[in-house]
Amino acid sequence: MFLHLGTVCCLCCCSWRGAVIEPIQTLAPSPNKAQEPSRAPQDAPEQKEPVPINERQEAVIEAFRHAWAGYKEFAWGHDELKPISKSYSEWFGLGLTLIDALDTMWILGLKDEFQEAREWVATTLTFDKNVDVNLFESTIRILGGLLSTYHLTQDSLFLKKAKDIGTRLLPAFNTPSKVPFSDVNIGKGTAHPPRWTSDSTVAEVTSIQLEFRELFRLTGDEQFKTVVDQVTQHVHNLPGKRDGLVPMFINTNSGQFSHLGVFTLGARADSYYEYLLKQWIQSGKKETSFLEDYMQAIEGVKKNLLRKSEPNRLTFVGELSHGHFSPKMDHLVCFLPGTLALGAHNGITSDHMDIAVALMETCFQMYKQMETGLSPEISHFFLHAAKGSKDIDVKAADRHNLLRPETVESLFYMYRFTGDTKYQDWGWEILQNFNKHARVPSGGYTSINNVQSASSPEPRDKMESFFLGETLKYLFLLFSEDVELLNLDKYVFNTEAHALPIWTT
Repeated sequence: MFLHLGTVCCLCCCSWRGAVIEPIQTLAPSPNKAQEPSRAPQDAPEQKEPVPINERQEAVIEAFRHAWAGYKEFAWGHDELKPISKSYSEWFGLGLTLIDALDTMWILGLKDEFQEAREWVATTLTFDKNVDVNLFESTIRILGGLLSTYHLTQDSLFLKKAKDIGTRLLPAFNTPSKVPFSDVNIGKGTAHPPRWTSDSTVAEVTSIQLEFRELFRLTGDEQFKTVVDQVTQHVHNLPGKRDGLVPMFINTNSGQFSHLGVFTLGARADSYYEYLLKQWIQSGKKETSFLEDYMQAIEGVKKNLLRKSEPNRLTFVGELSHGHFSPKMDHLVCFLPGTLALGAHNGITSDHMDIAVALMETCFQMYKQMETGLSPEISHFFLHAAKGSKDIDVKAADRHNLLRPETVESLFYMYRFTGDTKYQDWGWEILQNFNKHARVPSGGYTSINNVQSASSPEPRDKMESFFLGETLKYLFLLFSEDVELLNLDKYVFNTEAHALPIWTT
């Protein structure tokens, strides 16, 4: 059954507000139902007048519809759209873009598109397939997307599918160390490391906890929580850290960190730090060991990785390799200002917000200083003044843009917590540049190879699922004036922008 869509809101004229955006576990009350004074606020939220959709949000809706039109015509039911060649690519063969975008459609009020996608989930999506999937990616995109959509819609179809995929991912944890393998065959129930190593990445094994813990809470099945809590506790106790910073790899046989001495907040480590803070928030701030590890790690960042560039003194986060500092910063690191701001909002020391403000400026400059106005995948910062006024150097191998969400994600948090409209303006510039350089006329958006050439950005012919699941969702929320639209005191976002409720009991 398709719930609430007809009565919740008018399409594209108001936010989907009220009961269905509240994190409760029963069917949401009608938006017109009077509040019952005897109930707790989270059970029957005060109903307010819907906040109108504004012009910038309309532009996000239009961008989503354009992207979705390409996916629907050329890649329906497949993982990712190849918009230039008007075809598709498969990663897991599980309709990744469609599942990743479900909650975005609900939040944007795209009733018809959501209904059609829901029908595909109900009639076509099956996880009983002889296919290897990456544990981390399928957890954050598929399990996270299904759980978020369940909470927004209260449609049990999505919880049923979430439990199915969650159960099929459990064999990954059958290792000598309990540190999970990276890959699982969800049809055969077998798991294995990548072909080239017995290591998993630290980010991957420590950024699946929000989703499995929530699945436990909804189903009561202890194993979902036990397997991820074992990993968390194991990593908490491991030697090989530096001031709370973790190496990038962990061996599934020995359970020990490997490739010691290399520390980054970019790829392979990034979301470890994000999920420390967010698990503390998810728990209703009751599980304080997460907070302690997070606070120690941010002190480690300040001590070892935080620097200022020349000539404009941009604050950035570099990397450390065996004691040698490298002024290299992945675009992925731009999750950090939003995470620091979220921590500060939840009562953590105010200097975290100061760092967030400074890093947010840097992440925007990674866009602003490029000819296309789009950020490269990796930036290097000058520690000594070079010729010209730019602080950022881009290597030829790093100048691609994958339509990533991290900067607009952080802009959303910064606007929510400060009210400073410059963050909305920065996001608007980024959206306009996506439209200028990445939009494909026949439908969809494409990643590009060269952010330094406005005349020839060299399309890569791929639209990542996270462009719909994260980038456009965060832009829509950034432009919203409705703080109750996924209220950050009631929801915590997983690392794929799927909203899960903060536990109140």
